[in-house]
Amino acid sequence: MTLDMPQTLKRRPPDGAGSVQVEMDATLNIGTAKVFAVYGKGGIGKSTTSSNLSAAFSLLGKRVLQIGCDPKHDSTFTLTKRLVPTVIDVLETVNFHSEELRPEDYVYEGFNGVRCVEAGGPPAGTGCGGYVVGQTVKLLKEHHLLEDTDVVIFDVLGDVVCGGFAAPLQHAERALVVTANDFDSIFAMNRIVAAIKAKSKNYQVRLGGIIANRSSGTDEIDRFNAAIGLKRIAHFRDLDEIRRSRLKKSVVFEMDGSDELEAAKAEYMRLAQSLWDGMEAIEAEPMRDRDIFEFLGFDQ
Repeated sequence: MTLDMPQTLKRRPPDGAGSVQVEMDATLNIGTAKVFAVYGKGGIGKSTTSSNLSAAFSLLGKRVLQIGCDPKHDSTFTLTKRLVPTVIDVLETVNFHSEELRPEDYVYEGFNGVRCVEAGGPPAGTGCGGYVVGQTVKLLKEHHLLEDTDVVIFDVLGDVVCGGFAAPLQHAERALVVTANDFDSIFAMNRIVAAIKAKSKNYQVRLGGIIANRSSGTDEIDRFNAAIGLKRIAHFRDLDEIRRSRLKKSVVFEMDGSDELEAAKAEYMRLAQSLWDGMEAIEAEPMRDRDIFEFLGFDQ
């Protein structure tokens, strides 16, 4: 089934030079919750990071909603212990008559009460990821599920920051970028930073910081951050115990293990508290593709 772009989504060139990004319905604001959008190169551990961060917020006593924005729909897997149906899957069962849905049709409770939603994505090669995000937020507002939520985390497909998958930036207060200490991850991070900068021209979203993940060191991340004005706000080392937590369908707080794992748990709790307390917006100037190759792509 092809998902047509509704009238509430309009082409909006002012977000950036050559932009074909979509504009969400202005009435679909999330409200008083603190909203974070998590981006990063594919396979870098965004879903693991997002789920563990949601769990940490919940352990701080916050009411948390995590929204997976990836057709793979496995963002909340470790929170719910299963692959839950997506919003698009559920809408299709009622021929896209959203008034026929109930919250329990698409919202699932996970670890420590974290509420989990998988937006999913349009069928391959059709539709728009921004439409999917918009429909998800619309449903959540119609069912008043955002009124008693303290924290919303969007876990977003990040390889190609097109207009559709940049849509969560229109709802977020802070965008977080997950990266490893290697060229490809930092290259993707640079492009995501450019997308956040473009969106910040017309929306409240600002860059919150960089999360180093699956890396023993952070020297290249830190060098790049210093060059363009970024800030590393957390570091999660490459631990086999964290990988195994996903195989066990668990967040790290359900795992027993080494001192290193305990340190990772403490780092998630520290990060959640810092984000809740409020982080200053970061103004970074992304590099051009050619410049980043010169900066990171050759022997120094």
